[in-house]
Amino acid sequence: MNAISWFMGTRRSLRRKLMPLLALLGLLGVLLLAWQPSASALTPRHYDELEFPPLRDIEIPAYERYELPNGMVVYLLEDHELPLVSGSATFRTGGRFEPADKVGLASLTGEAMRLGGTTDLDADALNQALEQRAASIETSIDTSEGSASFSALSEDTADVFALFADVVQRPAFAQDKIDLLKSQYSGSIARRNDDPDSITSREFRKLVYGADSPYARTIEYATLAAIDRQDIEQFYQASIRPEQTILGIVGDFDSAQMKQWIADYFGDWQGTGTALNTTLPTVEQARAGVFRVAQPQLTQSYIQLGHLGGQLNYPDHAALAVMNEVLNGFSGRLFNEVRSRQGLAYSVYAFWAPRYDYPGLFIGGGQTRSEATVPFIQSTMAEINRIRTTSISDQELAQAQDAVLNSFVFNFQSPDQTLARLIRYEYYDYPQDFVFQFQDQVRETTVAQIQAAAQAHLNPEQMVILVVGNPAEIQPGLDTLAPNTAVTPIDITIPQPEA
Repeated sequence: MNAISWFMGTRRSLRRKLMPLLALLGLLGVLLLAWQPSASALTPRHYDELEFPPLRDIEIPAYERYELPNGMVVYLLEDHELPLVSGSATFRTGGRFEPADKVGLASLTGEAMRLGGTTDLDADALNQALEQRAASIETSIDTSEGSASFSALSEDTADVFALFADVVQRPAFAQDKIDLLKSQYSGSIARRNDDPDSITSREFRKLVYGADSPYARTIEYATLAAIDRQDIEQFYQASIRPEQTILGIVGDFDSAQMKQWIADYFGDWQGTGTALNTTLPTVEQARAGVFRVAQPQLTQSYIQLGHLGGQLNYPDHAALAVMNEVLNGFSGRLFNEVRSRQGLAYSVYAFWAPRYDYPGLFIGGGQTRSEATVPFIQSTMAEINRIRTTSISDQELAQAQDAVLNSFVFNFQSPDQTLARLIRYEYYDYPQDFVFQFQDQVRETTVAQIQAAAQAHLNPEQMVILVVGNPAEIQPGLDTLAPNTAVTPIDITIPQPEA
């Protein structure tokens, strides 16, 4: 049979196989053309005529919490909807506890735990074992906590959990992987001024917290060079210990069996050496005023303004969360005034951003064309001041309360989200019913409470105003914003490594 005959025969065979499907599709098309929707279905309705069911209550699934003799806390939450199991270990550590002359040590330790393999399995063997099971294990340490996580099919839970325990307790910290990470970090330092958004965020935090604060300092070539493998091992030993660990498992497992695996793989785990000193660093606002970073190549200005904020356990946290909704979003004051009415920016924001156990930020800003920089800042500041001095309307209050309450349920869409929040509350010593307390407080928030909270926590005198842009194109100049003080230039030159 020649190629043409083979092709024609194959095409006829394929046509015969497709004929029933084509006939069915044709029938469906006829039915769709014949169907005429009722006139009422095509009549548009105004948005305020739409009716929605009441918001469902947040429900915490049944879970179990217990402790091992070595001090490790365990949370178990069974969920048999899918044949999957995932888990996380949260460690009481963080970059805020690393030495000031070795910034980057915590982050390096967190990544090297997984990247370097274990004392029993090198990195390649560990990767292969996980790939064969479509599983994953990840580790990291950020500013205020460390974590290790795994995910696996139910049938592979025993094998993957054993690998997970191995990574947590016996990381090899292979020197070649440490060298690779340090090379990647060095590349990140070299590129850190490439993105104006990153410059704005980084330098704003330095101005508010102080350049030497653990919540704002950056990795430099010198601090990176000062870190060696021994430093990483010592930071690991001080940080990753059973008495400083909260283990959470969620998914398709049997609790009795899981308890046995936990006892087998973590029951004998003991910390070595001296535990990390987890005394929290003090936080005070470092500076206030108007600052600029000159970037002549830019055609627009990147702006952040604000000051030191607070914590989620502040008594008026709920009022400030409602205030955020009044200011922000498509129906918020900033969007309607600065963006829509005045046309000064495509995006604009200003919100209270608290943290769990240290002061967060009140932060606003956006991007605008160079010549609109000063009007944009003035208009944003005017709206911030207005919410301090003028009561919001009852309609604004109701809309903002609904927005907070409606969005909050999305933090509890799945059992793993719920478990993560329970662990977070324990880690930061919050009550387990904190979410329900917050909901009640939002519902009870009044117009007067929002204004009182804004007056107490939004401080125009403490404002840091930072502009990253082209000074020659910013007209009127930034000195318009600070007629009695000079605009302070910020040098973002990257200190070069020693030869």
